[in-house]
Amino acid sequence: MKHRPTPSTLSFAVVFAMLIPVLHAGDRPQWGQRHTRNMVSEETGLPDAFDPATGHNVKWIVPLGTSSYASPVVAGGKVLIGTNNARPRSPKHQGDRGVLFCLSEADGSLCWQLVVPKLTGDKYLDWPQAGICSPVTVEGDRAYVVTNRGEVLCLDMDGLANGNDGPFQTEADHATPEGTVTVSLDDTDADIVWQFDMRKEVALYCHDSAHTSILIDGSYLYLNTGNGVDNTHRKIRSPDAPCLIVLDKKTGRLIARDNEGLGPLVFHCTWSSPALGDVNGKRLVFYGGPNGVVYAFRALSEGEADDPARALEKLWWFDCDPTAPKTDVHRFIGNRKESPSTIHSMPVFHEGSVYVTVGGDMWWGKREGWLKRIDASGTGDITTTGEKWSYAIAGHTSTTPAVHDGLVYVGDCSRTVHCVDAETGKACWTHQVKGPVWASPMVADGKVYVGTRGKQFLVFAAGREEKLLSSVMLDSQISGTPAAANGVLYIPTMQKLYAIAKTAP
Repeated sequence: MKHRPTPSTLSFAVVFAMLIPVLHAGDRPQWGQRHTRNMVSEETGLPDAFDPATGHNVKWIVPLGTSSYASPVVAGGKVLIGTNNARPRSPKHQGDRGVLFCLSEADGSLCWQLVVPKLTGDKYLDWPQAGICSPVTVEGDRAYVVTNRGEVLCLDMDGLANGNDGPFQTEADHATPEGTVTVSLDDTDADIVWQFDMRKEVALYCHDSAHTSILIDGSYLYLNTGNGVDNTHRKIRSPDAPCLIVLDKKTGRLIARDNEGLGPLVFHCTWSSPALGDVNGKRLVFYGGPNGVVYAFRALSEGEADDPARALEKLWWFDCDPTAPKTDVHRFIGNRKESPSTIHSMPVFHEGSVYVTVGGDMWWGKREGWLKRIDASGTGDITTTGEKWSYAIAGHTSTTPAVHDGLVYVGDCSRTVHCVDAETGKACWTHQVKGPVWASPMVADGKVYVGTRGKQFLVFAAGREEKLLSSVMLDSQISGTPAAANGVLYIPTMQKLYAIAKTAP
């Protein structure tokens, strides 16, 4: 079914028909590069400047909700991004909800939306107006996402427009808040193929909101659970819940889990998603633990029998902050000088090394952080042997590194973008920006794109010498990482999604 732009969409969108031909490297079906998680794209022909006020290099602009923390992904002619329901697209879906928009890549019109009621009671289980914060992962005609309720959902990329597929048939009940009249769904609603509720299946206790980017490897989905502290911030209600699990992508069955006993060590929440890499003939899954430790697990082979009690095999581990407190960690809540370290970003695998940002929790921990490079070829405890270098960051950092052409780019909450030599760990340049940097820098087409919580979007020339190409103030804070696909740059703010492409004069 073809969906045409609605009048409300067109009133917010700026559409230019004449586009300069560019070379297209393809879709961006997950957050970061496939498997390695590197924030680098092979796209070319991207603009180094744009102006929403005049429409220069703007393909379209679409309103989201009012609180959009997710990063966009692009696949199969569609753009998917999470937001909230502060600007309802349908009168039948009213009130605070988590929302996933599936938009047309061509013009930003709505193809379908997933609308998820909020968890009730304790607001720390599902933070008000936060929406769906997790980026989607797409493979073929299936999209995988973790909702604001801690559910893993497999979705049909065509929505309900081509019928109700899969064993899950109660989409209307799923979209309806408990105790209210069941909504009537139509072609603009999501089609859920299967559901795995982590709160029920692995005793997950959510905190604030889930932020999970699902990693696909063959038949398996690897994902962090989002287990966290309760509303006191001083207690783990589910200390035995896993932090990393593996599901069958076709059925949603639980295949395996970590067995590291990380629950009591979760200082705030489990927000780091896994990466994948091949090292010396072995396929490894890299995971940034909520305790500041990077783990390498053996990736499951195709056809391994599913066993919910199966423990992932740990091959090595690296403690990024070995002198930090390791027991009774919640006594340091609110201590800005001494606390455990945690990892909120994703580890990145590149040419035999793992790059990761780590440090005190930005809300409750010490104001100290690092960018580290770890040799991925070791075994066992490599804390004292695996570090290639450590780059100190004077503040909190939660951005996933972009490693490109011998350089590493990250941002921090002290309003600084860093360019670091990948071989030596020394700074090549730093740049002060307006507002903390939560969104990860993204490298594409010889440029570094980065947005800030101060509404600023910056474009640098990629390289050892600092060169700012452009800076533009957008409508609201930027928390999501930009994505490049098929000659277009997609920039999410809290309230809008911008599609940026070179336009004819």
